[in-house]
Amino acid sequence: MRVRQAIAAALADEMRRDPAVMLLGEDIAAAEGPFKTSEGLLAEFGPLRVRDTPIAEMGFTGAAVGAAAMGMRPVIEIMFMEFLGVALDELVTEAAKFRYLSKGRFGVPMTVRASIGSGLGFACQHSQTLENWLTATPGLKVVVPSDAQTAYGLLRAAIQDEDPVVVLEPRALYAERGEVVTGDTGIVPLGQARTLTRGDSATVVALGQTVRSAVNAAAQTPGLEVIDLATLVPWDQGTVLASVARTGRLVTVEEAPAGGGWGAEIVAAVTAKAFRSLQAPPLRITAPDVPVPYSKTLEARYCPDTAEIVTQVAAFLKTDDIPAPWWVREGVLA
Repeated sequence: MRVRQAIAAALADEMRRDPAVMLLGEDIAAAEGPFKTSEGLLAEFGPLRVRDTPIAEMGFTGAAVGAAAMGMRPVIEIMFMEFLGVALDELVTEAAKFRYLSKGRFGVPMTVRASIGSGLGFACQHSQTLENWLTATPGLKVVVPSDAQTAYGLLRAAIQDEDPVVVLEPRALYAERGEVVTGDTGIVPLGQARTLTRGDSATVVALGQTVRSAVNAAAQTPGLEVIDLATLVPWDQGTVLASVARTGRLVTVEEAPAGGGWGAEIVAAVTAKAFRSLQAPPLRITAPDVPVPYSKTLEARYCPDTAEIVTQVAAFLKTDDIPAPWWVREGVLA
């Protein structure tokens, strides 16, 4: 399946399993989603369960919070992650806090899907990942698929969860194909990372569309153990710490700028809990601290690609020092 088809399949399977699952979002019904991630769902489940909304993220996110508190399992689609900004109050102040404020009487089993990331020419206002808007909010879970299987499996796990889950979907992957195991055996549990390659030179932790680049880099650099984090909150500390204990080195590969990036949390935990295992300082391979460019040439360099990972990791393994990123090496930015 393509990733977008795996998402539609996951939604359909959950809607067949549980009549409380319903979909809300802009252009998701008649148009079958701006990225065709709800293809065929209106025809099968009808307009009561697959609902087109106005361009009003604040309104339909709030409606989903109320519906979830009353026993429904709404799945809302945020066309671009940036559009969630106008609905953060409903998500982080209301949905994430209901269970705590009600002493456990009310959960909010809602799922928020949002497309994220660079690579398709949507420019600086529609190409950010912005996971750091969410990761410091107790009560929220945050997941990021990296292929068709995780797109299917994580989404199904998110919909079944009893608390709010945000699924951040790298839109550059929507058209990518991969084998997908459907049904209950295809569900990917929340909070479990996946070790994709084995090695003993360095642990490389990637997320979303950087996972594929990291795996390709490992094919060119023997000894890299690549971990797909998959769930950002709560992230799988056990898998990462065990890997670092074997390899002695940690590398994170992040699409977002270094400032406030999720890799800083990984580095902090590893240095606190596995400091004596480290043979070198942790390396974060990130995007530059600039807006996502519109120019195709510049945008192609924004997200760390296989070549940049290979270059930085090779220098890192050779010297055990932190290498300069491409924009410093080439004198573009300080």
